[in-house]
Amino acid sequence: MQVDGSLIRQLRERHGYGLRRFAAAIDLSPSYLSRIERGQRNPAPEVATRIVRELGSNIADIEQPRVE
Repeated sequence: MQVDGSLIRQLRERHGYGLRRFAAAIDLSPSYLSRIERGQRNPAPEVATRIVRELGSNIADIEQPRVE
């Protein structure tokens, strides 16, 4: 599963979270979360699950569309 980091950022900001506060809420370092949001890292499935749970969302909302 590939996530779209920009979608994570949009959802995070829509929920009023700053980067540091959101990272603390999901037990990640701010730098790691930033790399995910910039598309430099793809989170492990359990990290992606923590992200969407905190945002009251689901995995489909942050998945990168498949190119066929």
